[in-house]
Amino acid sequence: MSIAAESLPISAPSAAADTRRRIIAIVGASSGNLVEWYDFYAYSFTALYFASAFFPSGDRTTQLLNTAGVFAAGFFMRPLGGWLFGWIADTHGRRTSMIISVLMMCAGSLMIAVMPTYASIGAVAPALLLLARLVQGLSVGGEYGTSATYMSEVAAKGHRGFYASFQYVTLIGGQLLALVVLISLQQFLSADELKAWGWRVPFLVGAIAAVVALFLRRSLAETASEESMHSKEAGTLRGLLHHKRAVLLVLGFTAGGSLIFYTFTTYMQKYLVNTAGMDAKTASTLMTLVLLIYMLLQPLFGAISDRIGRKNSMICFSSLAVLATVPLLTALGRVGDPYAAFGLVLLGLAIISFYTSISGLVKAELFPTEVRALGVGFSYAVANALFGGTAEYVGLWFKSAGQEFWFAWYVTALCAVALVASLSMPDTRKRGYLEGTQAPEM
Repeated sequence: MSIAAESLPISAPSAAADTRRRIIAIVGASSGNLVEWYDFYAYSFTALYFASAFFPSGDRTTQLLNTAGVFAAGFFMRPLGGWLFGWIADTHGRRTSMIISVLMMCAGSLMIAVMPTYASIGAVAPALLLLARLVQGLSVGGEYGTSATYMSEVAAKGHRGFYASFQYVTLIGGQLLALVVLISLQQFLSADELKAWGWRVPFLVGAIAAVVALFLRRSLAETASEESMHSKEAGTLRGLLHHKRAVLLVLGFTAGGSLIFYTFTTYMQKYLVNTAGMDAKTASTLMTLVLLIYMLLQPLFGAISDRIGRKNSMICFSSLAVLATVPLLTALGRVGDPYAAFGLVLLGLAIISFYTSISGLVKAELFPTEVRALGVGFSYAVANALFGGTAEYVGLWFKSAGQEFWFAWYVTALCAVALVASLSMPDTRKRGYLEGTQAPEM
């Protein structure tokens, strides 16, 4: 049975029952989103321990640079995943797309969990690692657009920012869960044990969790209507080209938003260890606490966007990011006190929350239902691959070249691009496809 494309219909006898339906739908979609991002981040957080297992030559920075390169390669599969799963979601339904994506992520995680090291099979080991990351990149490339579309469509009018913020609650939750698993292992295993075999445990946990998410997603109601799925332009690049302005806006939002997000989350742990000289366990604990607060901030900032509008939220994010990035990263590179580091990272993430809380929604509001999943997923994936996925690699490259300070200016420049996009976007409270009115086209 198909649900109306633009929002979940109120067919229950009361508003309370309708709210429960929406919450169940959000939880079902979020479960897979959490697993997807847990698996993806488990790689980043455990790289400190398995880098030498796949890239034994060179110093620590070189080994991390190699693993960051493989991490970035996974991002370059995202545009393909955004296109493939966007097409599936727009033509065969959001639920089908989300089920396939979580199965692929499970497969990639299981591959890494049982993968032989360089000592066992030589150069084939990093090649297999790259293959697993490409599978995961394809999966995550499809996950973002489809889950963002689904959660935006089931959210209630006037509260879409609050409901849609749970996409990043679970995205950050997946990142947080990966950190919690790593910290737990650090408490019970020595550094040598973690390097020998302990790094495999998080990937095994992710593969098992994906099975649970699969069962939850199978019960989801479909939000795409039969009419939209059978539209001639459903899920096609030709149909997407009719919305060039929306595509350009998403590219601009994502260029700055993804880069600064990954800088202050996945790369920050390495930055505190490799640049500020902080102990690895201290950095992991600090980032766990910061991410917990960051996760809880998302519904608050999503609700704020319901009051002030998505455009104003995006302007707040991008303008503050342009002003604060260089001072924050400079201070964090010299920080010695963990409490000071905690405050600085949290301040950066609070600014980023203006964007992350509505990241999927602000994009979904720009596209009609027949190309919404493709428009959100593919446009996001292209910019995310170019700028978000390369954040660690570029940061480490600047460091290896002895010019780490310029990385902060690089992030600032891309946030300036997001500011231009934010100033150019329509006010989706008045003109947006989820509100039933067309956004202006280029």
